[in-house]
Amino acid sequence: MKLIIPMAGIGKRMRPHTLTIPKPLLPVAGKPMVQHLVEDIAATIKGQIDEIGFVIGHFGKEVEDHLLNVAKSLGAKGKIFYQEEALGTAHAVMCAKEMLEDNVIIAFADTLFRGEFTVDTSHEGIIWVQKVQDPRPFGVVKLDKQNIITDFVEKPQEFISDLAIIGIYYFKDGEYLKKEMQYLLDNNLKEKGEFQLTNALENMKKKGTKFSVAQVSEWLDCGSKDNMLYTNKRLLECKPVPKIQPSQLVNSTVIQPCYIGEHTTIVNSVVGPFVSLGRHNHIENSVVSDSIIQDNSKIVNAVISNSMLGSYVQYIGTANKINLGDYNQVT
Repeated sequence: MKLIIPMAGIGKRMRPHTLTIPKPLLPVAGKPMVQHLVEDIAATIKGQIDEIGFVIGHFGKEVEDHLLNVAKSLGAKGKIFYQEEALGTAHAVMCAKEMLEDNVIIAFADTLFRGEFTVDTSHEGIIWVQKVQDPRPFGVVKLDKQNIITDFVEKPQEFISDLAIIGIYYFKDGEYLKKEMQYLLDNNLKEKGEFQLTNALENMKKKGTKFSVAQVSEWLDCGSKDNMLYTNKRLLECKPVPKIQPSQLVNSTVIQPCYIGEHTTIVNSVVGPFVSLGRHNHIENSVVSDSIIQDNSKIVNAVISNSMLGSYVQYIGTANKINLGDYNQVT
């Protein structure tokens, strides 16, 4: 089994944080979101993954080495592929076209989920979906009485279905999928200006491929600051996270669940619940709840909640809901 993770998007909705770090590497509950995704898929299909391909932009050697180590930790061979332009989901997958053969899973890196599933490799294709209140931002599917997909519709502006495609797919014949996506690229067949994976799936369906659906118990979207904080909360509530004690805890209280990174100092403060602190942070005379703080930041005389702070931030002396990228100072 091969796993392809397209993750080259620049993450405009997560700015300012994605100005300095790729969106799939933003930390949530103590790990980059892409690492949560890969580990969860590997766990649910019980170690059947032989190769993991990451489709990225030019993120640098440190990022590439981290991704390859994630694959290695799961007993799989990691591969790096590059998407030079953001030309749609089908184009992103085709950047890893050498992996499109036999059984393959495709999972987009801003999709986190809860719930175990099994992959029945006898199915021609499986698409994971979840009901949503507003389907307009998503690709959706329509089903017949046997739960076989009859239609794929990308971002419908009128109601078609409330079953949104969450971004995880299984294909029995990766080579066939590759041919259908290559046809889109060769004939410049775009929708809304991009090469869409759903158009390739629609062509396969018309030619007789039967796609079934599967659902997860919870879909955790990481497309905005508020969604990221909610995902952080749910992962801290529901998943075991590494229990790392602060290097110094002085006259302070940590209200669980929290993730606290190495070499973090907490002085005269209350931290938690639902806080993820990276490494080498300093929290003093402050109250921090429902927040994500990356690495090497300093929070003093502050009360903050529902907030995201990047790395190398200094925030001193106010109470607020804040959203600061790397290297900011507020005093």
